[in-house]
Amino acid sequence: MIANPATAAWVHTAFAYAGMGLGAALWRATLRRQSRGGALAPGNFGVLVGLLIGAAIGNKLVFLIERPDVVLAMWHGGALMFPGQSIVGGLLGGLIGVEIAKQLTGQMRSAGDVMVLPIAVGLAIGRVGCFLAGLHDDTYGLPTTLPWAVDFGDGVPRHPTQLYEIAVVLPPGLALHSARFATPGLAFKLFLSAYLLWRFAVEFLKPVPVAWPLGLSGIQWTCLVALAVYLPLTLRAARRTP
Repeated sequence: MIANPATAAWVHTAFAYAGMGLGAALWRATLRRQSRGGALAPGNFGVLVGLLIGAAIGNKLVFLIERPDVVLAMWHGGALMFPGQSIVGGLLGGLIGVEIAKQLTGQMRSAGDVMVLPIAVGLAIGRVGCFLAGLHDDTYGLPTTLPWAVDFGDGVPRHPTQLYEIAVVLPPGLALHSARFATPGLAFKLFLSAYLLWRFAVEFLKPVPVAWPLGLSGIQWTCLVALAVYLPLTLRAARRTP
């Protein structure tokens, strides 16, 4: 693991941008393969703008929910920009941004299915950076005696929750990308619902920086609220699929 905080931050950022870059390339390739035009085609460009704006806003909002202590400390210190990010916030914010963009541009066609593989691959690459950053990143797990535990530099074997996520996200991402459902958008709905369920569950293996009601983390409450809204839509779409 990387011991120097500055180096860890740079490595983590490099992997995050590499994941986003490869995800964007896969998205463009999928659009071309499905004859949907390029990324700058009128409909696709509007979706892209909505995705980026929504993801950027959701990224920070859910981080604020997860770590209000950090936000308050930086606020009192006069900081204008808050560090940290949230994948859950980015996904939910991007989803809302895309739906708003589709309404504004009059699009009816589902835009989510082509994003399943890019998101899965981007998440996996980003989590490699989280793993290498070790204790300098908030994604490490609780202490454990399991044989695959990892010492991130403090002499304490911990759950490598970053590697768990890679193993959990990639297989369904690949499978849903290859699936051909009769209901447009179902692949993305299944992927996002599964990811929210996974994040709610895996947070029990991580330290809780700020406990919310019932001792759950801010991420867990965000996942529960999102699932309460999104899971019924997913089940409804699944029932319509032969």
